[in-house]
Amino acid sequence: MRDPSHNLLFEPIKLGPVVAKNRFYQVPHCSGMGWRRPKTLAAMRGIKAEGGWGVVNTEYCSIHPTSDNDAFPFAALWDNEDIRAHQLMTQAVHKHGALAGVELWVGGSMIVNLGTRLPPLGLRNRPQTDSSVFHPGQARRLDKEDIKNIRSWHRDAARRALEAEFDIVYVYATHGYMLSEFLNPEINNRSDEYGGSLENRVRLIKELIEETKEIVVGKAAVATRFSVGLEDAESYDAFAMLADLPDLWDLTVPDYSVEMGTSRFVKEGSLVASIAKAKAMTDKPVVAVGRFTSPDTMVQVIKAGAQDMIGAARPSIADPFLPSKISRGNLEDIRECIGCNVCYAYDSSGVPLRCTQNPTMGEEWRLGWHPEFISPTEKPERVLVVGAGPAGLEAARVIGEQGHQVLLAEAQRTLGGRVTREAKLHGLSEWARVRDWRVGQISKLPNVEVFLESHMQAEDVFELDVDHVLVATGACWADDAVGRYSAHGFSTVDSNMILNAETVLDGTKLSAGKIAIYDDDHYYMGSVLALELRRRGHDVILITPAGRICEWGSLTDEQNSSNRALAEAGVQMITNRNIDHVWDQKLGMSCVLSDSKSEISCNAIIPLTRRIPVLELYNDLKLDQNSLTASTLQSVKRIGDAEAPSIIAAAVSSGYRAGIDLGKDIDQAKIYGKREHPSFD
Repeated sequence: MRDPSHNLLFEPIKLGPVVAKNRFYQVPHCSGMGWRRPKTLAAMRGIKAEGGWGVVNTEYCSIHPTSDNDAFPFAALWDNEDIRAHQLMTQAVHKHGALAGVELWVGGSMIVNLGTRLPPLGLRNRPQTDSSVFHPGQARRLDKEDIKNIRSWHRDAARRALEAEFDIVYVYATHGYMLSEFLNPEINNRSDEYGGSLENRVRLIKELIEETKEIVVGKAAVATRFSVGLEDAESYDAFAMLADLPDLWDLTVPDYSVEMGTSRFVKEGSLVASIAKAKAMTDKPVVAVGRFTSPDTMVQVIKAGAQDMIGAARPSIADPFLPSKISRGNLEDIRECIGCNVCYAYDSSGVPLRCTQNPTMGEEWRLGWHPEFISPTEKPERVLVVGAGPAGLEAARVIGEQGHQVLLAEAQRTLGGRVTREAKLHGLSEWARVRDWRVGQISKLPNVEVFLESHMQAEDVFELDVDHVLVATGACWADDAVGRYSAHGFSTVDSNMILNAETVLDGTKLSAGKIAIYDDDHYYMGSVLALELRRRGHDVILITPAGRICEWGSLTDEQNSSNRALAEAGVQMITNRNIDHVWDQKLGMSCVLSDSKSEISCNAIIPLTRRIPVLELYNDLKLDQNSLTASTLQSVKRIGDAEAPSIIAAAVSSGYRAGIDLGKDIDQAKIYGKREHPSFD
């Protein structure tokens, strides 16, 4: 039963000529699907509408081929084919009583049109401003004819949006794209009516809002996405000039590292103060994000008058059924976002979203996976899962929900495996939600038994009379330096100087005063271990063969924040260096860009280069063919890091897949090779 204090979240709200059934608003967010995968996209958005979101939006949607952000799969409304593609999404959303919104987008200097090869249009003749893409192409400075064309293209796209059955049409004026270029006095150096004074710089946005309202009048609401920030007084002056013009404001802050920051650096509700100031300046409804997962916090910000609707991208990915669970009062079932930004990383890689918490994300159409419903088995069997890390917990949950009898054996006294250890490190506490949610779900399943401190040997497994064994024994960091940049490791090594990363993760006290970390992993681990060692009082040197520390973190949008934290903590950072020799309290390094050599002193080194699957049990089971033949075992499979070490999201996905595939003869090419193909006329 719903907590009465949460009723406010389920009150309808009028957005111009349309009404949202509640206050849950999935803001426009990228998907890695876009125009290339319209069926995949429609299924994903439709699941969110099914989960209770009152409004479900597209990602950024190009209005014209001069705004082309290939190779990223964006949405588009260029022609009738796009209209038909979007109708798949709007109809899937409408089926569940939600409103469908589209974010019309003009790229500006952020893009180079790699697909259409048309010259990009920007405020100035300058290189591409997207700092994640170092392309030498430049935008062409807009002239008056271009502005006239943009207004015409935007109107045409709004008409197509109506044909595609959208209920909300956006004017997108933030995130560094063209309309926000007009607002920026450092970029906008025009001397005509679109430059100079703030009133002139706001002009095009005002015109587009007014013209879009004329096109969609009475049929759809007009929303405007806009940035306001307490440290940017002019942003509120600009907002005031437009305050009551659109039907709805979708507000954010100018600093994307705050809006989209990982939980290592940014916590729930971080935008509230900035948004509340703007909310006080308009009578129109306001929606804003803040990685909200707590319904109490949601109610609080609405009651305080900070905003009218709860915007979400990442929380709606982690749990598409978040609104429904709040409505039913099943708060313990909410699969809370951990703020790892793996979703963002996959979209930034040009492929469909993935989520650490929700392994079904992006697989709704391709594999038919649903975040809440798992088909029951017709033939219950006994299954042993060895290892209760992220893969083992997820597998036990899925198999248990199918109706199988599950024995979950964990060697340690606590559940969670790597998640439990890593969540103790600074900034990663929210990652424990991966463990906690699964433990909570498993506790509701009477057919899942958990055995702690159970060190399983092969003979123990054969005695259990089980039908299937899933080995989820994880992986351990290696002592050597075999990795991406080296196939052989250190040329010369003093083993007494080697510290295994597992030692730090276990919390063992270290005697070495000055410790180097050799980071060929390139994600968060090198940075968080360096910060942890600094917290313990050690001098730390972080060395990487990459050009910057936390290189893969550029995709999760944490690289800059991570490097800033390291600098502030006094960690010495050395880039573009391989480590060749570890000897006599010194490290011998070679530059990856030249033949130059250098040397640095330290007492110990932690290699972060690769992890080795823990496979003693798996190998013993597979090698004992006589016992296998005599047993009831039908299958023995390794999953998660025990199969192929990767990120936690991959381990969770592996556990889910193992559960769904249990006992089936799987043709990987047929099942997992499914793709969307264009029709051939």
